[in-house]
Amino acid sequence: MNDSPNRMDGLDRAAVDKAESKDFALGGKPMRPRDAATLILLDRAGGHVRVLMGRRHRGHAFMPGRFVFPGGRTDPADSRVPVASALHPDEERKLIGTGTRATAARARAIAMSAIRETYEEAGLLIGEKGDFSTRARDWQGFAEHGVRPSLACLRFIARAITPPGRVRRFDTRFLAAWRDDVAVELADGGPTNELEELVWLSIDEARETEVPLITRTVLDDLQQRLASDPELSPGAPVPFYAMRRDRFERQLI
Repeated sequence: MNDSPNRMDGLDRAAVDKAESKDFALGGKPMRPRDAATLILLDRAGGHVRVLMGRRHRGHAFMPGRFVFPGGRTDPADSRVPVASALHPDEERKLIGTGTRATAARARAIAMSAIRETYEEAGLLIGEKGDFSTRARDWQGFAEHGVRPSLACLRFIARAITPPGRVRRFDTRFLAAWRDDVAVELADGGPTNELEELVWLSIDEARETEVPLITRTVLDDLQQRLASDPELSPGAPVPFYAMRRDRFERQLI
């Protein structure tokens, strides 16, 4: 009988450590979480929503063999790359949130990193067809394929901070976009080898793959939101997961 938890919120620190023991190296010195972003790309063709997932190589030290959304660490320089359209004001305010380091530039960098990582890992360029140029090395693929990155389509779905006691810690924002927002799909995928076995799955199917517990939790949140707000309206409440008072808690922001 499988007694593994189905959601991450509500677990105490020992239960979280056990649930994530195969995904994160435990130990190391205390560290501030690094900004990261991930993109939940949704396909609504045929009247049923599917989500893009990819398996991380089993040789990776971080979440080996797990199915995840495209994503990675935020590069602050991404905030200076030109865009066809900015974040929706309500989404920008949500991403900025509160705190001494919260700025519009930081929110923009987080959103842009989700788009960049989706290109690098899945070969999907989100934006509008048109002339685009930048000196930023990581964005040359958009220039080569004539795509101007666009942020207006992005919706903030969830935020989660990796619990303390791990070698790597991230403050991850889960963003969503529709497949309709993809301007170019590269047949051979992205230029990196971060993900393999890219697949489109229903949310129920995605939950049953080898996904990290926080990913399964966010998939639950996404399914509930789509049920009440199928168009993902801007400015909706967003669940924020973090370790508080030795328990991994969910708050709405």
